[in-house]
Amino acid sequence: MRPAAPGQQGCTHVSGDPFLRHRSLLFTVAYEMLGSAADAEDVVQEAWLRWDGVDQAEVRDPRAYLVRIVTRKALDRLRTLVRRREEYVGPWLPEPLLTSPDVADDVELADSLSTAMLLVLETLTPTERAVFVLREVFDLGYDELAEAVGKTPAAVRQIAHRARTHVAERRPRGTASPAEARGALEAFQRAIETGDLQGLVDLLAPDVVALGDGGGVKQAMPRPVMGADKVARLITAGLATVVDRLSAELVQVNGSSALLLRLDGKIDSVMSVRVVEGLVTGMYTIRNPEKLSRILQEMSLSR
Repeated sequence: MRPAAPGQQGCTHVSGDPFLRHRSLLFTVAYEMLGSAADAEDVVQEAWLRWDGVDQAEVRDPRAYLVRIVTRKALDRLRTLVRRREEYVGPWLPEPLLTSPDVADDVELADSLSTAMLLVLETLTPTERAVFVLREVFDLGYDELAEAVGKTPAAVRQIAHRARTHVAERRPRGTASPAEARGALEAFQRAIETGDLQGLVDLLAPDVVALGDGGGVKQAMPRPVMGADKVARLITAGLATVVDRLSAELVQVNGSSALLLRLDGKIDSVMSVRVVEGLVTGMYTIRNPEKLSRILQEMSLSR
């Protein structure tokens, strides 16, 4: 029987094994491609089994080799997930990850992990997503990319150009401010603690979009809610019945501030926001229990 891959929390010690040395990178690659920690862990496990079965002395560049394995396995899984997500009940949001402060310090990594960006990546084809992530986030060369996705370097250059154009057309406009996002979430936290929601409502941009992911298990918005008036009514109506049973804790999720909400002391949801020029333009709430099963476990991410 082959050994199980070392756990996400078990790879912080120094080791001579290249797999252990690069494990957080491999997990980050898989997560950015899949938007699911559970699926990313499965991919990393499969990569470990593959790595354990090769003559490692013959591998000239272990990092490139391991990234290539993870990319190919993530691509196979992503093609399956695309079909599964077409049948998902209500809006789909990526699984939130509790992250350490150093992830937020890497501005480009934190931006690529944001809910807004991961939703844009969902609109790419699997190969476009792999090429975009590996090129734009992890700065792989075109020759490495070609090996990872099984295309020629010339084809990969075309795919990368197409993916960049697609992302540029669909990514939210304006520069999101991490400090202002934290401020908006603190306003939400105060609203829960005091019952005064006006300060929060005043932060909503006219074209704000709110998304909720209950996965068909927990009650959530069945479709996006757009516009400040509609989102304000949604917030006030939703909180009115539970505000005295709700508590909010500011945490770091996917490299940015987020709120961990508990109802009657039990984890209920995770909320993150996108703030541009002082106003909330995107509000994302995840209630699907399956996606919150590891929210108290800090994940190691790197590039």
